[in-house]
Amino acid sequence: MAPSRQARARGGRPGSPSQPTPGGTADETPDADPESVARSIVLRQLTMAPRSRQQLADKLAQRGAPDDVAERVLDRFESVGLVDDAAFADMLIRSQVASRGLGRRGLAHELRRKGVDDETARAALEQVDDDDEAETARALVARKVRATRGLDRDKRMARLAGMLARKGYPSGLTMTVVREALDADAAATGHPERD
Repeated sequence: MAPSRQARARGGRPGSPSQPTPGGTADETPDADPESVARSIVLRQLTMAPRSRQQLADKLAQRGAPDDVAERVLDRFESVGLVDDAAFADMLIRSQVASRGLGRRGLAHELRRKGVDDETARAALEQVDDDDEAETARALVARKVRATRGLDRDKRMARLAGMLARKGYPSGLTMTVVREALDADAAATGHPERD
């Protein structure tokens, strides 16, 4: 037998106790507990993807949670380890290096954009040393160097250096890596080039 319209509206079958779904319409009613609503919002956000404390605070503010309630809820989530900006920053760095090949400056920008404070960001960025950054830059250029064949050396350098600069690599490293890649490509193809 199908549940009645009233039972469906209450969220259950006839005779079953009504238990609102977090984030459902019960959260939008005037008598919903603001702290319970805030917890539901944070849990939904964390279920979708890891978030920084600032991202969660912004979402709570956007949804109209009172500041004191948001602060209490986020403090509680932080105390039980569900909100951890240091772990979030470490994860973000690993994923952004692997997926987008960002340099340290690009990573610092991403961390700032996600609301990670400068001290936490600096500590997380220590996991990327000069050798790691150079290796990632070389891999990026190696994947793109073939696409620049047929252009003169200056245009090839500009395109490859521009790609690395947009990803947050320092200019000294950028120029060294691009020159090495172009020299290696010229030697491999038998078409020596000059600067």
